[in-house]
Amino acid sequence: MALAPLATVDDLEARGLAVDPSEAAVVNVYLGVASTAVREAAGTAISRTTSTVTLEGVPGQRLTLPGVPVVSVDAVTVDGRTETGWRLSSGRLWRAAGWSGREPSEIEVTYTHGLVEVPADIVDLVCRMVAAALKAYRAEDGGEGLAADKEVTSERLGDWAVTYGSDGRVTEMELTQHWRERLAARFGSSVTTLVSR
Repeated sequence: MALAPLATVDDLEARGLAVDPSEAAVVNVYLGVASTAVREAAGTAISRTTSTVTLEGVPGQRLTLPGVPVVSVDAVTVDGRTETGWRLSSGRLWRAAGWSGREPSEIEVTYTHGLVEVPADIVDLVCRMVAAALKAYRAEDGGEGLAADKEVTSERLGDWAVTYGSDGRVTEMELTQHWRERLAARFGSSVTTLVSR
């Protein structure tokens, strides 16, 4: 099941961006793409969902699950075998026998996690990404404004010359390093496999 976007057309309009009914389909595509980019940088769904993750077992009794806050755990398997001797404690799984023995183990967990309400700054980030993409879309007929934008980095008047450059982004849907680091620090954890249901 696909997750709902982290922001809506109503969120865009609340920020002063008028969306023409003829643009609804493309705006919804942008909302989905921007939400995916933000979730990828965060390393989690952000909004409340049920997921199945595969993690490598760690030495020790506590296993940290990605996607804070962890609300509940439905099932745990260790190397393909159902495990019942665990307890959820402070968003981490506790198991008396630990999560890894002499050899690496593969832990699969199905659990509910994430926030009921998307934080305002995340909604705003998605809206700004979509607004930038919509501006590019509206810039030229036929969507040609969506091409990677080059900005003037220097000009000279005598024997006129101009130098174009870019910030390295191909589209408005690419997050800056600052936002990637901020999202990873706030939500971050890397996951081998994440499947939302």
